[in-house]
Amino acid sequence: MQKLLRMYARYNQQADQQVVQLLDKLSLEELNQDRKSYYKSLAALVMHITGANLYFQGMFRQALPANSALQGTASLQMPEGDSLDAAGWSAVKDSTVQADQALVDLIEHIEDKDLHAQVAVEWYGGKPATVPVHYLFNIAIIHGVHHRGQISQILDELGMDNDFSGIDVKLLDVMQ
Repeated sequence: MQKLLRMYARYNQQADQQVVQLLDKLSLEELNQDRKSYYKSLAALVMHITGANLYFQGMFRQALPANSALQGTASLQMPEGDSLDAAGWSAVKDSTVQADQALVDLIEHIEDKDLHAQVAVEWYGGKPATVPVHYLFNIAIIHGVHHRGQISQILDELGMDNDFSGIDVKLLDVMQ
């Protein structure tokens, strides 16, 4: 399972890097423009993806307090408001890089027994009251994939070439 999660973490990191590189080609006005999606703008979608990554990392910290990989992201927060200025976009990009690297580092240094550690959740009225770390990790990755799909659709509508649905065989190297 650890090899699979390592591949997911690297995929997540690579895909977020692609998103940021593509969105860097847009003006701040285009980045903040309401695109009629639930989170409105492309900037807000990236903030949501990274914010959720940080949220899950907070949950991992509960179950794995001795894991130093997550300590560097404990104070990271997404900017407030509906619109980003240049400094805000720069902060989001930096936080995305740091959060993705922390997730990769976590999986690189986690032990199999840690994957089964229980994390308290408040979702669904506390039923279940806890879930294993490996479940949360999978949900965190799926969450990012879902929202990057939304970004991909918006970029398609803008005529910006992107390939978030392509299969990258380089990720097989991570499985070795």
